[in-house]
Amino acid sequence: MVLIKAKRDELLGPLSAVSGIIERRHTLPILSNVLIERAAGALSFLATDIEIQITSRGPVEPAGEARSLTVGARKLVDILRALPESSEVTLQQQDKRLLVKAGKSKFVLQTLPAEDFPRLAKPAGDVARFSLKQKEFRRLLGLVQYSMAQQDIRYYLNGLLMVVEEKTLKLIATDGHRLAFASMALDAKVPRQEVIVPRKTVLELGKLLSDGEAEVWIELSTTQAAFSFGTVELVSKLVDGKFPDYTRVIPVGHKNELSIGREVLRQALMRAAILSNEKFRGVRWVLTDGSLKIVSSNTEQEEAEEILEVGYKGDALDIGFNVNYLLDVLNNVAGSEVECRFGDAASSALLSFPSEADFKYVVMPMRI
Repeated sequence: MVLIKAKRDELLGPLSAVSGIIERRHTLPILSNVLIERAAGALSFLATDIEIQITSRGPVEPAGEARSLTVGARKLVDILRALPESSEVTLQQQDKRLLVKAGKSKFVLQTLPAEDFPRLAKPAGDVARFSLKQKEFRRLLGLVQYSMAQQDIRYYLNGLLMVVEEKTLKLIATDGHRLAFASMALDAKVPRQEVIVPRKTVLELGKLLSDGEAEVWIELSTTQAAFSFGTVELVSKLVDGKFPDYTRVIPVGHKNELSIGREVLRQALMRAAILSNEKFRGVRWVLTDGSLKIVSSNTEQEEAEEILEVGYKGDALDIGFNVNYLLDVLNNVAGSEVECRFGDAASSALLSFPSEADFKYVVMPMRI
């Protein structure tokens, strides 16, 4: 029974879109598979790791009775990638196997029953639903996602806080040492919803969203977040926890201000980082009127020093930072200028960019 007949790329595109979340090793073998369903002239590929579920849909030939099966996702992707671009591919169901044919090439893959494939249940309760352009959402994610924690024991930090209320969307990420905040206006009023989206979901969205004008529809409930764009739907469970109060972390009233070219500062920090301590990655900022001196050293008694002329008027200050945290924001946020505000050597610093009015970055100092 012929399941699908299509050009290689018509299968490889949607299959690649869903297979990114599939882990290489699973206790449940079926989770290494992709669910392929054909119904009413439409074809869908569905993958899940129990926490996230991605579906990609498209038209299919030939039209016929509904069919479904699950097959090893990585193997099918690898086979399709290895075929010539112009290949016409036929997927054919034979008993409990899938026959893949293209020209004189033939592959036989084991399948597992579609009815055994797990799916995420639809959420109950109120849902906040809104839309924005894919490129805007992708840009907003890019402004904050590098600040998410990785495998932190405080599991609620291993993700991104998404807050929607009235006509505003806010994204906040922190690992306890730095915090990134970005917001944007929405076209319509939305009921308030506050959720923590898992790190893996955020990274997958960053890969799948386009830089185009097309919309992404977002639905937030108390247990799930769903993102629909193009032919793709991504549904994710949420992190169940209490995110820190970000409004208390963002400092206000710091009177010591510094303005400097983003690229000038980035290059100086990259050079200073070469001789910083490999474990702690610390650099000192020594601020005096009109001058910023960046100093680093390591356990081999090696030192680096960079002196920059800057627009600084304020108290003389000697403060230390993890250089990676500074480079992260400078690498991920565009703009020609960066503004830094300081309290004292024990207070967190606030970085902002005139080109990104609704973005703030807070970094804690470190002792060096």
